[in-house]
Formats: sequence, C-alpha cells, structure tokens
Amino acid sequence: MENRERGSFKGSIGFVLAAAGSAVGLGNIWRFPYLAARDGGGLFLAVYIFLALTFGFTLLITEVTIGRKTKQSPLTAYKQLSKKWRWLGVLSCLVPFLILPYYCAIGGWVLKYFVSFALGNSEEAAADGYFTTFITGKYEPVLYMALFLVICSIVVFKGVGNGIERSSKIMMPILLVLVIGIAIYSLTISSTNEAGKVVNGIDGLKVYVIPNFDGVGLKEFFYVVMDALGQLFFSLSVSMGILIAYGSYMPDKVNLVKSVNQIEFFDTLVAFLAGVMVVPAVYVFMGTDGMATGPSLMFVSLPKVFNAMGVVGDAVGTVFFAMVFFAAVTSAVSILEAIVSSFIDGFGLTRRKATIMESVIGLVIGLFVCLGYSVLYFEAKLPNGKTGQLLDIFDYITNNLFMPVISIATCILIGWILKPKFIIDEATKNGEKFQRKGLYTVMIRFIAPAFLIILLLMSTGIVK
Repeated sequence: MENRERGSFKGSIGFVLAAAGSAVGLGNIWRFPYLAARDGGGLFLAVYIFLALTFGFTLLITEVTIGRKTKQSPLTAYKQLSKKWRWLGVLSCLVPFLILPYYCAIGGWVLKYFVSFALGNSEEAAADGYFTTFITGKYEPVLYMALFLVICSIVVFKGVGNGIERSSKIMMPILLVLVIGIAIYSLTISSTNEAGKVVNGIDGLKVYVIPNFDGVGLKEFFYVVMDALGQLFFSLSVSMGILIAYGSYMPDKVNLVKSVNQIEFFDTLVAFLAGVMVVPAVYVFMGTDGMATGPSLMFVSLPKVFNAMGVVGDAVGTVFFAMVFFAAVTSAVSILEAIVSSFIDGFGLTRRKATIMESVIGLVIGLFVCLGYSVLYFEAKLPNGKTGQLLDIFDYITNNLFMPVISIATCILIGWILKPKFIIDEATKNGEKFQRKGLYTVMIRFIAPAFLIILLLMSTGIVK
C-alpha cells in the first residue's frame, strides 16, 4: 500500500526532467537576467557556472541521495538518518507548505498575462498601472490563483509516474523549445533609441555575456559572488524538501551522480537562455534602465517590450508567457509533491486524501496572500531593510531564514556526524564513478556551510 501510494519514477529521464522542472522556475526567468546585467554580464555568468559545479553540485547530490537512501519524504527522511535531527525534517516540510500558496498566487499572475496576450491585449497589458490594478483586485487574482493550483493538484493527484513524470516529459521539452525560439528571436530585433542610434539584439547580448570589470574591486567582486550564490541556492530547489522527495522515487539502478549532473546542466542552460531572451529585448527597447529587479521585470518591463514590437508582439508575448507558465507549473507541482509525500509517509494518508487536503489548505492561505494586496493590505519592515506585504513576508521567512538554516544543518549532519562517505557510498553503490569526491568532501564540511552562513547573515540584514 505504501509503495503504491508513494510511487516511483520509471527511469532516469523522468527523474531528471521532473527535478530540472522543479529547479527551472520563475526566479530563472526574471532574477537571473537582472543579476547578470547588473553584475558585469559575463563576469556574473563565469562565477555562477563555477559555483554551480562546486557549491550547487554539493547541495543537489546531498539531498537527492538522502531521498534515495531513506526512500522517505522530507518530513520523515531526517528522522531515519538520526532521531535527534527529526526537527530538520519538520522544517524541510514547513518550507514548501509556506511557499506553495504564494507561488500559486504568482503563477496566477503568469496565467493572467498569458490570457491577455493570447486574446491580443498586449497594448492593455503594457499600460502603466495594469499590473498594479490586477493584483489589487478582490476577485480576479484569487480566481487565477485557484485555477493555477487546480492544474498543479491534478498532476500530483495522478501520482509520480502517471502525473509528475508524464507531465514533465511533455512540458519540459516544450519549455526548452520555447526558450530557444524566443532567445533566437530576441537576437534579431532592433530599434532606434532616443539618441537616434539603431540598437539591435546583438548589442544587448554583448551586455549580457561580455565580462565588464568597470569599477569592480575586491568588495564589488564579493557582492557578485554572493549574488550568484544566492541565485544558485534559490534556483536549485534545495532546502525545500523537493529533491529529497524526488530522490525517494528514484530507482536504485539509476546513476545518481550522472542524473545530478544533468539537472545541474539543464538548470544552468535554461537560466542562461532566459538571459538571452530577456536582456537583448529589454536593452533594445528600454536600455539597461528596463532591467528592474523583482517581478516588475516580467510583469511590467517585458509587456512594454512586447507591445513595442508591434503586431508580432502579441504572438511573442503569448509564447513567452506560455513558456513561463510551464516553468511555473513544473516548479509548483514539485512544491506540492514535497508536501503530499510528507503527508503520505508521516501520517499514513492516501495520495488522494493528501493531495485534496493540501490543495484546500493552499487555496485558503493563497486567498489571504492574494487579498494581501487589496482588502488585507499592510506594509511591514523586514530585517533586511526592505518593505513588504504578506507575500513578501512568506517569501522572506522561507527563502531568507528557513532555507539557509536547513542547508547549514544538513551540511553539519552529513559532513560531520554521518560523514561524507555516507553520501558517496550510496551514490556509487552500483559501481558508478564519483569524480568530484574530494571536492564534495571539502565543500560539504567546510566551504558550503561557510558560504551559507554568510548568505544567512546577509539575507537577515545582520551583515550588510
């Protein structure tokens, strides 16, 4: 009964696509291009790739291996490793529980823009105040949030093989094709700026990929490293319980190290291509000033860019938001699955009951998140100096507090208590090669915890 309710992936392709779909989310599409454009273009890219091969690999393979070794959800996996560390499992389950409602709210925003562009309303969507008017509404944001959540719930309800794996095999290839298509188109566009100079997509690509060392001293380089580290940490879906849940569905015969390398590659590729999509297009029509941080890049700047393209803008905008929708769904499905698997393993619920229960809870909390921009609006000063609403508070608690703490504790547990050999033995039990074994040992015991502590201190505002 338990095995049937939990399910498993049928092979490595399904696992890799599902895990990569989890990693490829909204942050790849709006935050990565913004950081790259701000932090010296190719300089940021080089630092990011280096960290992906070291820091990212360490966290990825650790969580996936914990899942496959224990065959348990995040809620119960840590308890199997050590009863004294069961609290870490509770925290790992709490993170996706808090993320799901506000992620679905943002997913609803994506769905709204997809519908707007599909109906040919690019001019309306690009108008000043359109985004603010929409999210401050009482009914429409709730409706789109609920619809987005229902779509994700249906996938999870169908199970690991028939739901998550099958949908990932459909959505992820489509997503990749759309990303490549938009990226190529972005390089072909051109416009005449206010100074009368013709600017094209290749000019924007140069801003994105050519390293810019102007004004970059030791202090500035440190901030580039921390920006890349933060983006990588939040992009890979570590510390959300997702990779432990997905790892628990991985068949023992699958080459674990190779699969993690593929996830790493896929996530980095899509993040890079997101920059090729966004930076040249925004640069051509809005210059570097259009690369605003936060969701405003995707929901304010880019609609204006699509509208500036003329007749073709509706089609490009529709394809773009379709791609973003697929990315959002694959990520939200993984977040929901982390919770559902925990309910199944921790409380003995059937998949059907666990999915329905969490969907209802997510819907209720999501309702409050949506109304946090209208009837429940308030502003709160966050420890990192920023001002936020209810959605921002949820995001701050999970991303800036809980997730770094989970990763730091996991590094201590694996690096010093169970020892790195615990992970290495599981990853190589079928005779596979672990070529970064020495690097992994040093990273999990020393470097990764140090990076994470700095990240935690910076994100909480203790170190500025």
